[in-house]
Amino acid sequence: MSSVIDDNNQATPTSERCVTSYPARRAYKPGVVYPPAVPGVKNAIDIHCHAHEGQQDALALGKLASESGMKGILYKTIGAISGDYEPEKAMQEVRVELAKWGDETGITPIQCWAGYGVTMDNKQPSLEKMKKNLDDGVGCVWLPVFNHAHTFSKVGGLARWIDPNAPLGEHTAPLSWADSLKYGHYMLGDNGKLKPFYEDVVRMVADRNVPLFFGHPTYAEIDALVDLVVKLGFKRAVIDHPFSPFLNLTIEKMKQLVAHGIYMNFTFDEISPLLGVDPKKMYEAIRAIGVDKVILSSDAGEPLFPHSVECMRLIRGYMAAFGLNEKELETVCCTNPAKIVGLLPA
Repeated sequence: MSSVIDDNNQATPTSERCVTSYPARRAYKPGVVYPPAVPGVKNAIDIHCHAHEGQQDALALGKLASESGMKGILYKTIGAISGDYEPEKAMQEVRVELAKWGDETGITPIQCWAGYGVTMDNKQPSLEKMKKNLDDGVGCVWLPVFNHAHTFSKVGGLARWIDPNAPLGEHTAPLSWADSLKYGHYMLGDNGKLKPFYEDVVRMVADRNVPLFFGHPTYAEIDALVDLVVKLGFKRAVIDHPFSPFLNLTIEKMKQLVAHGIYMNFTFDEISPLLGVDPKKMYEAIRAIGVDKVILSSDAGEPLFPHSVECMRLIRGYMAAFGLNEKELETVCCTNPAKIVGLLPA
């Protein structure tokens, strides 16, 4: 079974949460908001945004982010993730249209980057495919996410990923760890070390010096990845949504990871109603580990979420309300993500 600690619950009962949230919400006074403008995101860079099939429109989002003064968006998913998976091609089309729009409006467009997931297309991963996408110009690499064995064991997956004849849209219950390993990706071999393929992925990413996102790994996989990242002297490694059920990191574990130079990327998804992490506990975690290796992002795109620009406003606002000051907010929303995407030295 998975090695992740399961009792690290960051939800808080409503009766308790209202006591801690009311002082924060009453004290937070950033100024009047005039919709549809999105204030409070100037120079922010969202490094975890979704815009593939059925998600938010990448171009429309880029325009709104530009109008709102953001500096950039890293699209974790863009275009098709089934069929022909060519994220950089889809990203380039958006860049071209965004540049035309900028010329017409006089608004400076955001910078845009596309991510590549080694298992995102649900096909057999290969170094050749990853190399091609890096050569095409993708801005970063994600290790297994939705089809990782850990994800299957926590929330299940689309039935068609397991049985091609299953009804369209049907979702499974969480799978046993044995079935999760059967149908999902797992980065360790029987010897407890990274499988050669994943070690080669990390080495190629480090050679290219593009960001590496760990995906949805177990504790054991995280430790193996960190050992290799440290050995290679690689400084652009990121763990997304550390409080999500796919990682469920304790604050002590986060401290260990940032001490090795790994960035913790906290997301709006975690504090949304769908996952229900208490924003105060997120703030307390950031305060405990320090802001030097912390990033705030949206992980938005699904229709049940606000769009990514609004999610950036919200997560920044929550952390401001609970106690991050302006300098700290600039660090986690602007400076640190700029280091990840290469606008500043890592």
